[in-house]
Amino acid sequence: MNVNDIVAERIAAARARIERAKRQRAELAAARRPGVAARHAAKLARQKEQP
Repeated sequence: MNVNDIVAERIAAARARIERAKRQRAELAAARRPGVAARHAAKLARQKEQP
């Protein structure tokens, strides 16, 4: 195994980590979206009730 192989493995591992992090952020954002929309709707409803 030469240096180029080691560097290529590290680059592949880094790309995999980056892709996994992107996928995880997207999943968390998708899970968060309905809750944010519900809180926003509740806030608008409360503001509407105030004089």
